[in-house]
Amino acid sequence: MENTHIVKSFDRDLTQIENMILEMGGMVENQIMLSINALIARDEDLAKTVRAADKPIDALESAIDENSIRILALRQPLASDLRHVVCAMKVASNLERIGDYCKNIAKRTVALSGHDSVGSSEKTLKRMGQLVQQMVRDVLDAYVKKDLAMAEELILRDEEVDHMHNTLFRELLTYMMEDPRNITSCMHLLFIAKNIERMGDHTTAVAEQIYYVVTGELPEDDRPKSDMTSQIVVSAEGDLI
Repeated sequence: MENTHIVKSFDRDLTQIENMILEMGGMVENQIMLSINALIARDEDLAKTVRAADKPIDALESAIDENSIRILALRQPLASDLRHVVCAMKVASNLERIGDYCKNIAKRTVALSGHDSVGSSEKTLKRMGQLVQQMVRDVLDAYVKKDLAMAEELILRDEEVDHMHNTLFRELLTYMMEDPRNITSCMHLLFIAKNIERMGDHTTAVAEQIYYVVTGELPEDDRPKSDMTSQIVVSAEGDLI
């Protein structure tokens, strides 16, 4: 009878943490959408709203960590139960980082106020943001269901975000070489693109934790990583190679 009570108490505590993660994930999803909307519209007020909304996300991460540590201390879970608790803490950490990147985008949106759009860059950034927002939504669904197939699919899906980042990186470098007056705007847009690309990375990190919970192991093969921006150089003739 006592063991049954302990199991039920553990399940209740874990459910509470998972509900907090879902709440946190919903807030992060909204932050992604709002930060991109603020960028496209050059809406400084909306950007300030995004920056202010980061604090509740941080507070939720702290609450999840505290509850997880309490469970570890009081319940001393083993095997799959332990993996569930550790996973929850890592998922919360990755969601918090995605929220930080949204805040960074909002800061650069204010800096871009008064600057014109550069080519089709903002359409690409909007598409990247939508892809990552959907990835976050799907990974949260996979987390709740402990859906291994969906987790594996999400790890592969990040490659599309990387490809878009590579293409935009080259496009913005070209604009800067063609006209130095574009440099300030393009540099901010490059950092924003990198922020979105990193959001995708943190989302796949959550998917990898789901894999770990279900199987007891991390994925054997390194996930596809198609971000090639660190390898792009400019030749003496001014060509990108």
